[in-house]
Amino acid sequence: MTPHPRLPRSRRVLVLIDFINPLDFPGADKLAEPAVRAARATARLRDRLGTSLAVVYANDNYGVWQSDFHSLVSRCIGRDDASGRIARMLSPGPTDLTLLKPRHSAFFGSPLKLLLDEMGARELVLCGLAADICVQLTAADAFLHNYEVWVPSDCCASESPKLKAQALKYMASILKCDVRPSRHLI
Repeated sequence: MTPHPRLPRSRRVLVLIDFINPLDFPGADKLAEPAVRAARATARLRDRLGTSLAVVYANDNYGVWQSDFHSLVSRCIGRDDASGRIARMLSPGPTDLTLLKPRHSAFFGSPLKLLLDEMGARELVLCGLAADICVQLTAADAFLHNYEVWVPSDCCASESPKLKAQALKYMASILKCDVRPSRHLI
């Protein structure tokens, strides 16, 4: 397959899952502060990685099939809460790629696999919300598609430390993900 000429070539891809999020669902109050901490760690990681890899935002469409990612970013940036702080920290850059996903895994019902194939990706760095749902299910699909996966433990969040710890343990032992914190840049 010949890659699209405007698509970046990148063996490693940083996939940001559901960080751009209004956090207006049951349990979001428990997720908000851990999400801000994870976003800070992810912003530092993204800065350290620089332009050495492509960045893909994979975000829920919240059941709104006419939704637009950049409108969601604008809405969140304008908020004076955790979702606004996260959106301001992790707002996509001009070369970042975005996609909306209809379900939990960033692969399910989205063009992510095609996009990664066109970019020549073999390694994924998964960061986002929530570790025990969308990040874990994306990691499971990445495992099934034979990608090497790093889920930096400090770059994801869940509604409780216990849920996050269980998800990271599962991703490490069953899905063979590297779950070392971002300071262990690989």
